[in-house]
Amino acid sequence: MEAGAGAAGRAPGLGYATAAGRWVLLATVLGSGLAQLDATVVNVALPAIGRELDARVSDLQLVLTGYSVTLAALILLAGSLGDRLGRRRVFVVGVVWFVAASLLCALAWTVEVLVGARMLQGIGGALLTPGSLAIIEASFRPADRSKAIGAWAALGGIAAAIGPLLGGYLIEAVSWRAIFLINLPLGAVVVWTAAHHVPESRDPTATGRLDVAGAALVTLGLAGTTYALVELPARGLGFLPAAASGILGVAALAGFLVLERRTPNPMLPLTVFASRQFAAANLVCLAIYAGLGGVFFLLVVFLQTSLGYSPLQAGAATLPVTFVMLALSTRAGALAQRIGPRVPLTVGPLVVAAGMILMAFIEPGETYVAAVLPAVTVFGLGLAATVAPVTSTALAAVDDRHSGVASGVNNAVSRAAGLLAVALLPPLAGLSGEDFENGAALAEGFRTAMFIAAGLVALGALVAWTMIRSDVLEDDDGGLDEAVPDESHHRNCAVGGAPLRPGRRRRAVREVRRVVRRPGR
Repeated sequence: MEAGAGAAGRAPGLGYATAAGRWVLLATVLGSGLAQLDATVVNVALPAIGRELDARVSDLQLVLTGYSVTLAALILLAGSLGDRLGRRRVFVVGVVWFVAASLLCALAWTVEVLVGARMLQGIGGALLTPGSLAIIEASFRPADRSKAIGAWAALGGIAAAIGPLLGGYLIEAVSWRAIFLINLPLGAVVVWTAAHHVPESRDPTATGRLDVAGAALVTLGLAGTTYALVELPARGLGFLPAAASGILGVAALAGFLVLERRTPNPMLPLTVFASRQFAAANLVCLAIYAGLGGVFFLLVVFLQTSLGYSPLQAGAATLPVTFVMLALSTRAGALAQRIGPRVPLTVGPLVVAAGMILMAFIEPGETYVAAVLPAVTVFGLGLAATVAPVTSTALAAVDDRHSGVASGVNNAVSRAAGLLAVALLPPLAGLSGEDFENGAALAEGFRTAMFIAAGLVALGALVAWTMIRSDVLEDDDGGLDEAVPDESHHRNCAVGGAPLRPGRRRRAVREVRRVVRRPGR
């Protein structure tokens, strides 16, 4: 089932409430959920892994960072490959690769083998993560895309939330190896569903040789900066490998941008940034996810160190966020589709900021119901109102044929923002390594960090109010007025120019009606 040969990669037009639409959601949500699950579940398994494999602390850090670095390094390249080779094809390859690497993780006989397998897992995660979102953008009709993205965000969030709980159970009941083996049956379901029910789509204008030099530079750049952001907070600026890696990464990214401007077949067409809406949506994403990264990093530690929660209790304390996301994200996406994303992307982040401020006033000794529950509930309400609209806006702001690249950029921005939060927020809040074991010091630093995070998210709301258009989701082919070189224009229009897109037709009709109804006409 091929989409896009005659219409510049546009969607086949699946409906959200149809059986075909549900199959696509199942494949994409379950596929991206695999990557999200393994990003959180391994944290719980580290002590057991260390005991069985006789691993040092530095080895266990590599078990985490190896996955993060390869995933972040290749995520933009993977999005571009999906546009060029087929989004379903790259997605399925990513799932198969991820599952094979998971099996190797489960069979690892030394910590070195486990680190290598985790790096291979990150490659699979990079291939499938942007593909899952690009498939939704390319498969659903414009009117249903925001709802589908809302469901993707809500259901995907469940995987991240249940990771620590599921991991703890499997480690105690079976073995740490079981957290990797569970990916095998889940991956098989994703591959079967994708092969039978997910339509293929690609960018039919992607011709010429693959931009190998660009791919190498962006991979090196993202890998270097990610490694630096992961390692420098723990080891300090004096850790030369991470510092040199960061400098090399920034230089490679700068070289990548110069190269992409000059090459005839760029991996990342810089014209996508000509869309003011795409740039604005990613600025909003950067600000919001930087604030969110601070909460996700510090809240669970604060609950354990300052409030005396057990790891299981701390993980369960944030479940209301997941429940609110599950209940409201799809509705938030539908609302943004109906009234436009500007208001949701202004109000939602402000509600998130309100939740963060409530977190800042949680005091040691207060009960969960009186202090923690209201804060995480308000936080969850704002998050549910924000995630689907910001993702929908970023993807809708470019032509459908670039949905893979747009998804890769959006994923890279959100991950970079989270890493920046982990790297910079603790020192800005006055937190050092010893403070994470001191309840009183952590409580004071946590309060400062939440105020900073709230300011970042509020900044995202300001950017949204001043830069995001309310009608961006009406345009079925994005914010760029690019002519589509196919003969469909001649079927719609008596001249050779492109016809009005649906969103612009609606605005034109409203304008005509306004003029006709004007007094004196």
